Amino acid sequence: MPTQITQIDDASGAHTILRIAGSLTLADAELLACICTELQAQRDVHITLDLSDLNFLDSDSAAVLARLKQQHGIALEGVHLLVQQVIDQAEQGQD
Repeated sequence: MPTQITQIDDASGAHTILRIAGSLTLADAELLACICTELQAQRDVHITLDLSDLNFLDSDSAAVLARLKQQHGIALEGVHLLVQQVIDQAEQGQD
């Protein structure tokens, strides 16, 4: 299943949820990182990535998510246990 990214903004415009569905490859994760960086630069918005509908994540894309979390303060929610384990391993590799 291709990656789908849906943007949901709250009424105040201070918080954006990006809902990720499908398979997240490295190219998709890099695109997601660009989207997050641009949103933060344009609107100084808090971003949450909703990963509850994510069904595939490789170690390279997990490293991108870990970097977004650590360096840009982006929150991750709806993370399935196996996805969380891959992200945790990527975070340990960045230390």
